Amino acid sequence: MNTIPVFFTIDNNYAPYLAVALNSAIKNSSPERSYKAYVLHEKVSEENQNKIKALEKENFKIEFIPMTKGFDTITDRMSNRLRCDYFTLTIYFRLFIPEMFPDLDRAIYIDSDVIVTDDLGKLFDTDLGDCLIGACSDLSVAKVPEFVYYMEEGFGVKKEEYINSGVLLMNLALLREKNFTNHFLSLLSTYHFDCIAPDQDYLNAICRGKIKYLDSRWDVMPEENTPEREDTGIIHYNLFSKPWCYDNVQYDAPFWHYASDSGFMEEIKEYKEGYTDENKEADKKCIELLLKRGSEIPKNDITFKKIIESGVKVIL
Repeated sequence: MNTIPVFFTIDNNYAPYLAVALNSAIKNSSPERSYKAYVLHEKVSEENQNKIKALEKENFKIEFIPMTKGFDTITDRMSNRLRCDYFTLTIYFRLFIPEMFPDLDRAIYIDSDVIVTDDLGKLFDTDLGDCLIGACSDLSVAKVPEFVYYMEEGFGVKKEEYINSGVLLMNLALLREKNFTNHFLSLLSTYHFDCIAPDQDYLNAICRGKIKYLDSRWDVMPEENTPEREDTGIIHYNLFSKPWCYDNVQYDAPFWHYASDSGFMEEIKEYKEGYTDENKEADKKCIELLLKRGSEIPKNDITFKKIIESGVKVIL
């Protein structure tokens, strides 16, 4: 494959941060390779699309693809919300990439709350063997007792085995062969599993045992009381660690570096200046709710672990 496909999924609210992510990816790409960013989106304005496409380079193209059909079964309920406070269909779009792009055998997927600090070609070249996906262990939750309980009792996996879905190397050919997308939709419509991280939880359950654990440099998250890494490949401002919301977020300097000429610097600064104490208080309450749900969900009658143990085929 001559061109490296890189997927992002956003709605219009996340257009500024996608611009920063793409700006960083383009600037750190190899001039000797070719890349194409596929932006699967929900109602991104033409103005924002044009501003983002202005970042294109000869070897790094950007295409916007609207997602308008096939999501009737995914509705706004707590188990389908991102961070517990924000419902967006875009978090599920990555699960449809294998079927939507039958001409691609492998691809990279990246969340839009990132900056890329190394050439994505190095990630793309990782050997997946017979694994369905490559991903990094979710170190952001591995030290939180409530989330460790959620992983071990809700999924039956060790904390170091639970992956973050913000960076994925996808074996699209094998995912299609295993009928991954239809399997996900069947599980979703049959069990409506209660989830803290909806798409991520389904990926952890379905791909269990077929995950290539990537070097953690490809999904580095801000973490208090931990020295900054110098070998990052992707910095992921996961959950509430957003430099466009808070001061003194770890790795905020490189974010503002790539934001400065992203085409959205003024909008991002304005958003941060308008992030009120009420917003920050709401974030605290959401964190409390996530911790509470982490302690409660494994006690439900229907969990991934219990359904797997009952003999139902969940793991591909």
